[in-house]
Amino acid sequence: MAILLATLGCSDSSQQRVRVFAAASLTQSFEELAAAFESEHPGVEVELHCAGTSRLVLQLREGADADVFASADDFQMRRVVDAGQTSATPVGFAGNELTIVTSDGNPHEIHSLADLQKPEIGVLMCGPEVPAGRYAREALKKAGVNVQSRSDEPSVRAVVSKIRLGVADAGIVYATDAQAAAGQDGVFGTKIHRVAIPEHHNVRTQYPIAPLVTGEHGALGTAFVAFVTGPAGQAILASHGFTKP
Repeated sequence: MAILLATLGCSDSSQQRVRVFAAASLTQSFEELAAAFESEHPGVEVELHCAGTSRLVLQLREGADADVFASADDFQMRRVVDAGQTSATPVGFAGNELTIVTSDGNPHEIHSLADLQKPEIGVLMCGPEVPAGRYAREALKKAGVNVQSRSDEPSVRAVVSKIRLGVADAGIVYATDAQAAAGQDGVFGTKIHRVAIPEHHNVRTQYPIAPLVTGEHGALGTAFVAFVTGPAGQAILASHGFTKP
């Protein structure tokens, strides 16, 4: 790593940028990770692009320029690996789980996945091609619950935003997104209420990350991955509610 950073230090300023593609549920944590990485590497800029994982994979497959990909699941990462776009084996760097979110005060008294079946309740989930959407449907299946999403959203952030705005009554998102939204209560829309999903119905997830060959700054990409998986990066992720992979 010392040799790598010395090499980066000898590069000219036009090469001091690393482009990172990250799943939407990583947005706030990766904003902090990017700032910390820049602080440790003067002259380096992290260009962060966050969106639904399946959308990011589509962009990569269509030729998007990126140095790092942080996926919300192994399936989507495998598509990037199979396309020959990674420069190293992906590694798990964070874990997560699901939770139910409702509008402030939980007016429909939702206390479990089964309560989402009430006919008067409109439920939102990510689309089934999005990791969070697939996991939500897996959790419902484990609970023996049949629920249809009012609309298939492109990311967990979209689900949380619509619950805040009163578009639907409840949604299934990552626990970290619910935690982040709670920290923004009062900023826009209404507050949200969180309802825990018991472990025997929940789905624990793992996020893999890898440097890519599709970008122009592979050495910086490798350095960023090392930072995320190292002690400083792991501490930042833990502060945002992510668990160990």
